[in-house]
Amino acid sequence: MNIHSRDVNDTPDRSDAEEALAVLRRWADEASETEVAQLDPAIARLLPGREVQNYPDLKRQYPEEFDASETYRATLPDLQNGPSSLIRGAKEQIQHVGISNFRLPIRFHTRDNGDLTLETSVTGTVSLDAEKKGINMSRIMRSFYKHAEKVFSFDVMEAALEDYLSDLESGDARLQMRFSFPVKVESLRSGLSGYQYYDVALELVQMGGQRHRIVHLDYVYSSTCPCSLELSEHARQARGQLATPHSQRSVARISVQMEKDSGCLWFEDLIDHCRRAVPTETQVMVKREDEQAFAELNAANPIFVEDAARLFCEALQSDARVGDFRVVASHQESLHSHDAVSVLTQGVMFAAPSLDPQLFSTLIHRG
Repeated sequence: MNIHSRDVNDTPDRSDAEEALAVLRRWADEASETEVAQLDPAIARLLPGREVQNYPDLKRQYPEEFDASETYRATLPDLQNGPSSLIRGAKEQIQHVGISNFRLPIRFHTRDNGDLTLETSVTGTVSLDAEKKGINMSRIMRSFYKHAEKVFSFDVMEAALEDYLSDLESGDARLQMRFSFPVKVESLRSGLSGYQYYDVALELVQMGGQRHRIVHLDYVYSSTCPCSLELSEHARQARGQLATPHSQRSVARISVQMEKDSGCLWFEDLIDHCRRAVPTETQVMVKREDEQAFAELNAANPIFVEDAARLFCEALQSDARVGDFRVVASHQESLHSHDAVSVLTQGVMFAAPSLDPQLFSTLIHRG
């Protein structure tokens, strides 16, 4: 009788695998650990109770003298730049992918005090085509560091953006730099002075072949409710009753797109616009005469949140260097347990039917 052995090229099924595993285990049960390891160290993981035996004897000391040569680096796996077959989820374009909040000291020009070196948080992103697995995140940082020693301006930001657009072969990109900008301000009457700090962000956006320069500024001020002021005065006049209007710390986030070829819009210029629009900026150094002056200044400038948005708007409209803009104001009221908020936009850059659910909660002055 002729017995025909199975063709080794046949595709094995589950029963074949179970039979092979049983044979392997019977052999390994009689073999020494050395014999098992010589055949394949991974076999031990298939043996009941011996899963960690014959594990490869790996080096456990850090190789300080090892040199990663160019030839060696070429052998390293790079999953992010792998084929589209590795993509998980929908093969769709991603509008923003990159890194956020890597920090370094950056020098900035100022209008009044020369150059300042400030700790800066940088966010850099690019768009990712639907057929690309991912990007090499470190290339964004490397591109940025090429320019980090320069005094920063939008021109320098554009050079950095162009570098990582080229490195990552992307069409759209964004670069944002956030920092706290100090300005020395004088008290209202005592002659003291101190530093006021403003949260500022510079943003450079390339989208659809167009580039946009944007400046964001948080301005902190006191808002006295006009209605509360009138009711307090009524109590004094009608009933001789002492009453005080409610006022509260308030924050406006001003975002402006700079017009092309219109000259430099200094951080101090934007701050000046805010002060002219709403002069009740919170104070740094205060003596009794300053506190009294601040009470008088608030009484002379009572303001609803709607008034604030329109006053900031009027100031921005007066500057030819300002294109599209957005004003987001939050009055964190002492009367209510909720805030009063408003959003005013001009132009298409900041117009959006949907709001970030956390937008208003971020308008908090940390002090």
